[in-house]
Amino acid sequence: MANDATYESYYVPTDSKLPIFASLGIFLTVFGMGNMLNEMTAGVDSSFGTWVLLIGGLVLAATLFVWFSKVIEENQAKLYSDQMNRSYVWGMSWFIFSEVMFFGAFFGALFYVRFFVVPWLGGEGNRVPSDYLFYPDFVGAWPMVDTPDPTRFPGALEPMGWYGLPLVNTVLLVSSSFTVTMAHHGLNEGNRSKLVGWLALTVGLGIAFLICQVLEYEHAYAELGLTLTAGIYGTTFFMLTGFHGAHVTLGTFMLLVMLIRAIKGHFKPDDCFGFEAAAWYWHFVDVVWLGLFLFVYILGS
Repeated sequence: MANDATYESYYVPTDSKLPIFASLGIFLTVFGMGNMLNEMTAGVDSSFGTWVLLIGGLVLAATLFVWFSKVIEENQAKLYSDQMNRSYVWGMSWFIFSEVMFFGAFFGALFYVRFFVVPWLGGEGNRVPSDYLFYPDFVGAWPMVDTPDPTRFPGALEPMGWYGLPLVNTVLLVSSSFTVTMAHHGLNEGNRSKLVGWLALTVGLGIAFLICQVLEYEHAYAELGLTLTAGIYGTTFFMLTGFHGAHVTLGTFMLLVMLIRAIKGHFKPDDCFGFEAAAWYWHFVDVVWLGLFLFVYILGS
């Protein structure tokens, strides 16, 4: 029979209302986003969805700030055992897996529309003739941007190319994977200056990516006529790139928090899972972007 002394003590935090506020923030965010998209697609001049989305985002951000601050305090107080740390590892692993499934659903929708629905609408496989559903000169080709009547069949003037800002963003994110890896090496070596320097550069690259994406969206709306309502091409383009941009924003914020903690000297080679979790998430975001760059920009234009 095992000796009780061989068992680790497992820290159990006190009751908390933070999960309730987190759930409220998520609900308001999703509810507001849904209303905002409906208002945009219907052409309704209302800011209700935008305000609900903003309030939900603020509630969620404030809740996460308080929650993560508490977790950092507990970690610095050495309240966590190896068993507790393993639970964090598994929790982050399942979270990233859920994100893989999230983007897998959107990529699956893109592939289904592009390789099945569009050819069927073009008459492939002896389906219903396209001129019966649309107009005589309809061609089932991707991307679907050319329409004879923009008021009935809205579409973009031209697709987004892979060169220019999308290529710059690819270079930025691929470089950021290298810089965050170098920061990890600095952490393992016990070199705080190397850790802080490379991590600060990674945060800068993430911010640069987001700035370039804003400029790309301005170019799409103002010059290409590529909007969220520009047919199935516009919808899939902005849903995929937009959600990825939201994940880059979250990842950049996570790395910024890790940078502040690194400056304060919180991390040691054998106690650094907070940094490792943020690095895992950042590598995941980079891999998703490579898929977007290939299937949405290069093969989709």
